[in-house]
Amino acid sequence: MQLIEDLRAEHQLIERVAGAFRTFVETRLAGQGAPSDGPRFMAFFRRYAGDFHHDKEEQVLFRALAERAEVPAHRGPLAALTAEHARMAGLLDGLEGLVGTALIEQADRERLRALAVDYSRSLWRHIDAENSVLFPEGEERLRRVHVRELPSRPMTEAEADARATGLALTETYPPLHDAEVLRGDGCMLCPSFGTACEGLEREWWTDLDWEDMQARMTGE
Repeated sequence: MQLIEDLRAEHQLIERVAGAFRTFVETRLAGQGAPSDGPRFMAFFRRYAGDFHHDKEEQVLFRALAERAEVPAHRGPLAALTAEHARMAGLLDGLEGLVGTALIEQADRERLRALAVDYSRSLWRHIDAENSVLFPEGEERLRRVHVRELPSRPMTEAEADARATGLALTETYPPLHDAEVLRGDGCMLCPSFGTACEGLEREWWTDLDWEDMQARMTGE
């Protein structure tokens, strides 16, 4: 499905810019870098990651899964991932008041680093959950109801500008590799697993899904 392939490609840029943002924050905390680059990062995350990418997920893919594949919208993966979008937008609210400042107060410096770490790690794990669980399972469920493609839309001028800005920022601030963040495939590593979502099998699977898995395991 081209829409899902597009979303995966967008993830690659978004996670690189998240790493570049971490580099920017550490650069600023070291008294270097341009404070004016802070709002440029925020524009990328707001306009491209939020208004363009997350909006397509929620308004096109998630809606199609709920309305056409009849998976639950108000609990499980769709509700959890939508809530994560909102939570990450809230983290940006906190970051916007700090990224372009002189960072004179120690409390501001500590808060900036904490928010940047929270935002980037949440975003990376969110991307892993969508790439490894939601996208393949969602595409299969849509295929079952004969939906093989979903509409997309071109970027607005502001979204395209934000994308170009993000690419430029990754050249200025090489993306940081965070060795401490736990990443990987599957529900177990999803930020919402065990709290807002009990996992794909419990939330989406029907008796037929379980019977199909049992048949494949036993070779029947």
